[in-house]
Amino acid sequence: MIDVNAFYKALRDVNLIPVERMVLGYLKEGISAPQILNEGLIGAMNIIGREFKAKELWVPDVLLAARNMHAGIALLKPLLLGVKAAGKGTLVIGTVCGDIHDIGKNIVSVLMEGSGFEVIDLGVNVPTEGFLRAMEKHQPEIIGLSALLTTTMLEMEKVISAVRKQASGNQAPKIIVGGAPVTQQFASEIGADGYGEDATSGVEIALKLLGKA
Repeated sequence: MIDVNAFYKALRDVNLIPVERMVLGYLKEGISAPQILNEGLIGAMNIIGREFKAKELWVPDVLLAARNMHAGIALLKPLLLGVKAAGKGTLVIGTVCGDIHDIGKNIVSVLMEGSGFEVIDLGVNVPTEGFLRAMEKHQPEIIGLSALLTTTMLEMEKVISAVRKQASGNQAPKIIVGGAPVTQQFASEIGADGYGEDATSGVEIALKLLGKA
């Protein structure tokens, strides 16, 4: 039985040793790598996501947890190779062209990965063609678009139009948008499938769109 609360404490520790010790300890006990990942690391990150949404934790707390989580995943990766874990899907995410802000996007990426998505982070200032190439290469179920500037918000509409033009029918990925100036009304006007008011909401919307909430 994996102690998710102990993993939660390890993810919040400024030292990497606790999370690494727990992962190695469970492996020594014969617990499988997918179980440690899903019930331990992802389970603990889900708690952190809920607390972040409730404003009980802040950005530095989430980034610290992300660092620790990646350290744990690094230990599990050799054992996860060839093991098809039950993932939620693939997310391609990026900040649209003309915008170089990434704090919000990075938090969304962390929480999405913690929720079981494979995350392809394209970074910032991503042109429409960058999203199209990533869609063709990775075949994502979800594309996430981020913007912090009102002057770059309209880039989202360009990406949505291009994605739907390139994709065929039911093969088109769901598109969610977010960022400080973005609203539900704007998301609806540009044809987005979903809008995340904050990072945790983005995860919830993604899961609902895929019927996995």
